[in-house]
Amino acid sequence: MTSTMFPAGRYWLHAGRCVRALRRCPRLDPGAAGVRPTARRWASSNAPKITTHYSIHPRDQDPRWQGTEMERFADQADVVVVGAGPAGLSAAIRLKQLALEEEREVRVCVVEKASQIGAHTLSGACLEPSALNELLPDWKERGAPLHTPVTEDIFSILTEKHRIPVPMLPGLPMNNHGNYIVRLGNLVRWLGEQAEELGVELYPGYAAAEVLFHEDGSVKGIATNDVGIAKDGSPKDTFERGMELHAQVTLFGEGCHGHLAKQLYRHFNLRQNCEPQTYAIGLKEVWVVRPEKWRPGRVEHSVGWPLNRHTYGGSFLYHLNEGEPLVALGFVVGLDYSNPYLSPFREFQRWKHHPFVAPTLEGGERIGYGARALNEGGVQSIPELTFPGGILIGCSPGFMNVPKIKGTHTAMKSGMLAAEAVFPRLAVLEEDSAPSAGLHVPEYAESLKASWVWKELHAVRNIRPSFHNYLGLYGGMVYTGIFYWILRGKEPWTLKHCGLDSDQLKPAKECTPIEYPRPDGKLSFDLLSSVALSGTNHEGDQPAHLTLRDDSVPVERNLALYDGPEQRFCPAGVYEYVPTDDGAGMRLQINAQNCVHCKTCDIKDPSQNINWVVPEGSGGPAYNGM
Repeated sequence: MTSTMFPAGRYWLHAGRCVRALRRCPRLDPGAAGVRPTARRWASSNAPKITTHYSIHPRDQDPRWQGTEMERFADQADVVVVGAGPAGLSAAIRLKQLALEEEREVRVCVVEKASQIGAHTLSGACLEPSALNELLPDWKERGAPLHTPVTEDIFSILTEKHRIPVPMLPGLPMNNHGNYIVRLGNLVRWLGEQAEELGVELYPGYAAAEVLFHEDGSVKGIATNDVGIAKDGSPKDTFERGMELHAQVTLFGEGCHGHLAKQLYRHFNLRQNCEPQTYAIGLKEVWVVRPEKWRPGRVEHSVGWPLNRHTYGGSFLYHLNEGEPLVALGFVVGLDYSNPYLSPFREFQRWKHHPFVAPTLEGGERIGYGARALNEGGVQSIPELTFPGGILIGCSPGFMNVPKIKGTHTAMKSGMLAAEAVFPRLAVLEEDSAPSAGLHVPEYAESLKASWVWKELHAVRNIRPSFHNYLGLYGGMVYTGIFYWILRGKEPWTLKHCGLDSDQLKPAKECTPIEYPRPDGKLSFDLLSSVALSGTNHEGDQPAHLTLRDDSVPVERNLALYDGPEQRFCPAGVYEYVPTDDGAGMRLQINAQNCVHCKTCDIKDPSQNINWVVPEGSGGPAYNGM
């Protein structure tokens, strides 16, 4: 689904390229947006220049930009949704359903950075259909791509050579009775079709790059990314400003660790009453396996090897029933790990050689690869959800049920609740009129906390932090068995997380290097051949969207103290330390064209020097139903 499918949208986008507003657009104050003071500092003179992005090197200080037309076309909607994922599309659909019921005209616009709806979506995914049942009760008749009900649940603790089976008792979080194994990208694409039928305006290929504010400080809307900027940061002859989309209220559903959400957290101090978010990285592959190894509807999860007991993580292997013998398999590693030599990608490759896993894959063919960060903080880490002019929905604030490894159903429900809170507050605007302040809708947070979403997340709030004990994995499993299975999360205490994931790495000198086996090209593979399967592509002649606040930090601190963990925690080979041109030292090379938009670098960088910003629209992975 691209903009060519939407005639009105195509006209609007074309007009935005040709028509200039009569007034200059408001500029986001870097301090207000949450950019640290160091973000405006030029890199040390003795460090090779890496970052050329305007968020670090302002254009008004660059003579190459003098005289460049910087005005933007602006358009007004009732509601703007950032991100066409499960939450954003559910919100858009629900808004249109309510408008249809009351015979009102409500303009809903959804902007999505992927070139096609669903192309950046990646999840396991074992879907709990509760929210879908509420949103579209006739989803089966509508042809929703849910083809594989779960028929078998297997849970294991793995040692290096053996498997210890764990009974899947009713009531445990990992019990998947009644759920469906899906390719989430396909489901998101289908949701986009349902939204389009209701009149939602979808604009894939246009990344929301900037938050816009009214004079009173409330959110006014967003601006899409500029295009036509050369790699050295100068304007090309094809430079075009992005467009402004204004709204009465903007719903931010960017997904985990959203670029704009980071700004909003600081601008409105939304995290003042919650714990820091903690994350994991999930890596996934899709295989075509031999028919005799295929068990449609089978769900397998494991913990243990190859991770040690103090590294949170586990695996999944799902057997899909979609006309050919497909399996989706993946590995999740908590980003609060401490050893800088750990590579989540190589742990994943090593896991596939386990005697319990390898037989399923032997003789098969790998056809897909991708990676994505996951929110794991639970209710302890959920920020304030509403602010003047805006709302946070879905995985952006973090509604994932960690022990279930499921967040799609909660994300969808959050979008639906946001729509139901917003709709009664929308004013009927006269043609060509625009509000002077954004709507504040605190009713959304109230309804969310009264819903099954909050009840579900509160019940499992202690499972993830319970792993921070001397026994690690095994202590956490004991805690889950006693306090969750017996008490169903009713214990009168709430455990805390350990703090920012970026603070958990130990200096390299305190850790033991990990020797990983070489990939065999049959079950395990190298990084670059894996990235090739993700379909990732970015226009090469543009500033790297992996920006550094200070270009000297990678070598002087990350390499010196932590042996360059960027080159191991990135699942796409974006970061490399290579010799300088004179051979006198090392420098960081950023291969931004490889980026799969997982956000791990922004989260795990021990110096918090990396700031992920959006590239030119439509860049990134092109997942085919991941």
